[in-house]
Amino acid sequence: MILLLFRIMMRDQLLYFMAIIPPEPVYSYAFEHKTYFGHNFNSKAALKSPPHITLHMPFQLKEKKETLLINHLQAEARQRKAFHLEVNNFGVFEPRVIYLNVNKPDPLVHLQKSICSVMKTKLNLFNSNYKDQVFRPHITVAFRDLKKPLFYEAWEEYKAKKYNLSFQASAFVLLKHDGSKWQVHHTFELKP
Repeated sequence: MILLLFRIMMRDQLLYFMAIIPPEPVYSYAFEHKTYFGHNFNSKAALKSPPHITLHMPFQLKEKKETLLINHLQAEARQRKAFHLEVNNFGVFEPRVIYLNVNKPDPLVHLQKSICSVMKTKLNLFNSNYKDQVFRPHITVAFRDLKKPLFYEAWEEYKAKKYNLSFQASAFVLLKHDGSKWQVHHTFELKP
């Protein structure tokens, strides 16, 4: 009975999260590696979202609050300038996640903190970071469904791979889950 009530209450809750989606050629490079992990290591979960740097992890929100959320994020974006990001080689969160490293310049840290603050103070949401861990920007190429033995095999292959590219982060996005994968729902342009 309690489970049924919970499901009824959650029906009007949708899943969202905020991120920076890198432009080309970083986007294609990350997507190519997500696809490689799907085909060669049976890790397909990362393919359910575009390559991205998470600013606020997934959360549930009533659909009727979506406009309020967008308005608050738009106000935040108007206060922030575009900034430079660098993507360098690969890293891991053992024993399941392999990612592209992203540097952590002050403007990125300030943007992430301010988005989390908006979510807490304006929308009463407190799950900004996974298990309250420190913000570690990255672009995931394999995660959650990468089995431990295959993780170590994949990391042996990837740990020496070199990659270095930079880009201008000129926007962040609100992603919305459509029932099977994440879609860009709204883009928030930063000041040039």
